[in-house]
Amino acid sequence: MLLALLELKAARGRFLLMGSVVVLVAALVGVVSGFTTGLGDDTVSALRRLPATHLAFASGVGSDQFARSLVDDTALDGWRGQPGVRATPLGTSISRGTTDRGTEVDFAAFGVEPGSFLDPAPGSLDRPDTVVVSQQLADEGVRPGDTLTVDRLGITLTVTGTTGRSSYGHVAAAYLPIATWQRIRFTAPGGTAAARLPAQYTAVALRADPGTDLAAADRALHTRTLTVEEAYPAAPGYTGERVTMTSIQSFLYVIAPLVVGAFFAVWTVQRQPELALLRALGASRRRLLAHTLGQAAVVVTAGALAGAALAGAVGLLVGAKVPFSLPGTTLALTMATVVLTALLGAAVTLRRVATVDPMTMLGAGR
Repeated sequence: MLLALLELKAARGRFLLMGSVVVLVAALVGVVSGFTTGLGDDTVSALRRLPATHLAFASGVGSDQFARSLVDDTALDGWRGQPGVRATPLGTSISRGTTDRGTEVDFAAFGVEPGSFLDPAPGSLDRPDTVVVSQQLADEGVRPGDTLTVDRLGITLTVTGTTGRSSYGHVAAAYLPIATWQRIRFTAPGGTAAARLPAQYTAVALRADPGTDLAAADRALHTRTLTVEEAYPAAPGYTGERVTMTSIQSFLYVIAPLVVGAFFAVWTVQRQPELALLRALGASRRRLLAHTLGQAAVVVTAGALAGAALAGAVGLLVGAKVPFSLPGTTLALTMATVVLTALLGAAVTLRRVATVDPMTMLGAGR
């Protein structure tokens, strides 16, 4: 290992160049990972915050359930009658409104039953014209006491509180009574609300005890029940964004071993005489392999650590402006994957190291 470190010092220009490439690759992987997590959070954080275990959608809807599903009171009452299950209606839609102070905002309207387990601020939605906004809307200038008017419908809501950061489809969430959500959902733009609004909801939110037979209830009530996590792909843009960002990240994981492997392959060829001398002096193949992998580990690990620091700095710089989230555990796992794949690239040179002929130093090749 001492010889490996001495070679790093002697050829520091080459190894600094290689290390710089690893730094950039690691930083780029970290940044992409941060955007992947951040975009996912910005799409489904409101769903992730729901204190429910499952969501029961209409049975005939196979995709885009939040936009296309409608369940009625029959399904809601049926789920409420199931043993081991607590059920409450949930409505989701995206709207736009303007406050009495002229602040224009987009918001994801989450209709919940006041006092139910979905109510984010018990006591704040007791009146039908109230709304509780997420922290993102508060950051945009919506304050408790403001009056929020839903565009094109003329429905006015009084902001009675705020809750944590939550969004749906990259739109900040706002929680309002389920009856008010029905007015927003079923009132035609520019028209007046129907005398009798449909008693329908996007889904029935469930809190089911472990072992509850939900499939039997689905068959009886003509619903399709998914866990909250399984419902994430139904959120707008979630699947496409995940596939895109994951594909980019995967390509970077392929690039890392190719670049590192190519560098160490060339480096090994250039060191053939030195490796043959070490074999002639009695160095074992195992020691030469450890020597080569040790050099690669030092370069790759140092590059990954510097790349992690760079990715973290980028996150601090842009995190408040764009959806970016890079928790320490995610960053550590990402950098560990970079190191592992890069070392796999360096491992392609081990065969040439292990088969080096000590007779080379005795002129057998001449």
